[in-house]
Amino acid sequence: MKPTEPSFRESVDIMFNRAVALMDLSPGLEEKIRVCNATYTVRFGVRLRGKIETFTGYRSVHSEHMEPVKGGIRFATSVSQNEVEALAALMTYKCALVETPFGGSKGGLCIDPRDWEEHEMEQITRRFAYELAKRDLINPSQNVPAPDMGTGEREMAWIADQYRRMNTTDINANACVTGKPANAGGIQGRVEATGRGVQYALREFFRHPRDVAAANLSGTLEGKRVVVQGLGNVGYHAAKFLQEEDGAKVTGIIERDGALHDEAGLDVEAVKAWIGKHGGVAGFPDATHHADGATVLEAECDILIPAALEGVIHLGNAERIRAPLIIEAANGPVTAGADEVLRARGTVIIPDMYANAGGVTVSYFEWVKNLSHIRFGRMQRRQEEARHLLIVSELERLSRDTGTGWELSPDFKDRYLRGADELELVRSGLDDTMRIAYQSMSQVWHERADVQDLRTAAYLVAIDRVAKSYKAKGL
Repeated sequence: MKPTEPSFRESVDIMFNRAVALMDLSPGLEEKIRVCNATYTVRFGVRLRGKIETFTGYRSVHSEHMEPVKGGIRFATSVSQNEVEALAALMTYKCALVETPFGGSKGGLCIDPRDWEEHEMEQITRRFAYELAKRDLINPSQNVPAPDMGTGEREMAWIADQYRRMNTTDINANACVTGKPANAGGIQGRVEATGRGVQYALREFFRHPRDVAAANLSGTLEGKRVVVQGLGNVGYHAAKFLQEEDGAKVTGIIERDGALHDEAGLDVEAVKAWIGKHGGVAGFPDATHHADGATVLEAECDILIPAALEGVIHLGNAERIRAPLIIEAANGPVTAGADEVLRARGTVIIPDMYANAGGVTVSYFEWVKNLSHIRFGRMQRRQEEARHLLIVSELERLSRDTGTGWELSPDFKDRYLRGADELELVRSGLDDTMRIAYQSMSQVWHERADVQDLRTAAYLVAIDRVAKSYKAKGL
């Protein structure tokens, strides 16, 4: 008889249970951390195309050990209460792992954005935002959404404007949501943040020879064969940066209408442009197209990046996955059942709560920027340039006065004198966050004999931090 596949929410609970079994928590505190504090269901009508359409949306608050709570809003027909509650729980653990001062939340609207025109989507989004905001489920100090599947800068700008209309005297209104356009209170680097975080996560992994060896790999990212499932915002940026900056070879790209494969490497930009023009990968001229994308998901490669939906690696295909290293750019792409199979085979999985934390990390930076009402780098950039100029000028004077004749490299002066702008500061902060978080996981993985994988290590670090926050509150 075929084993039953756990649901996404059950997978999160199974992984939580595996970790807390190794901890010394009181039963009451364990249960407090496990359960969602509240889930709100809203049903609202919008007059569209001459009739009233009713939509159903959710906002789940998992843990308020720190406030505000944080988590994206997704627009998809698959949205359900169980899904948003599981995602909210992951947000709690994710924020704790990367040390952003938020509790976990998540929201969703049951809708296919492709069914509606832009002005109709604006009406729907604003009404959803109104329903949430009037219940304080959007608020700079209580609940701060962000983009997720099916949403982006456009929707966040609409939500922020709707909140401002409802709270005209709130000076911090811009901080009610993150992921806004840069010219509407957003921050440089937010669009690329999750994909960039995947890149930084892999870079940090490859700085640890013991961890690399555990995946039966060696060396650096240079030349590693990468298969990406889902070339949306996250998958595209991760693939682009790994290819252009780290020398990795993207050999497979999987989309809704099949997959592309080329052992010599695919041009990520060209594939992205083709998808934008044709709606899928079919017909792309410079690679082999497979109508069944699963064949490429199971292809031989060094690194597999599932970057779209949850549950794409499950009991039905886990035995056929050949990648020795999987990094979960999506939320929950590996089910609990598949996780057991892959761990038994020695596959190393860099877990979602860490791997895709780049989005919430840069969202944190945006929230701080909105509350401080000043862009990063504005106060210190020119002062840094002036101090660096003093050093360069003194070096050039010494060269002239001593007659040594040495000169600075042609581009050194320009690069050294340039003070960090907002994008550089955001990337620096994200890189530091991903490094420190990985090190905390890796340390637990290797120092505790009862911890066999990075996912359990990540849960242990995160749950311990949440528990300490509750204890500090007197629970």
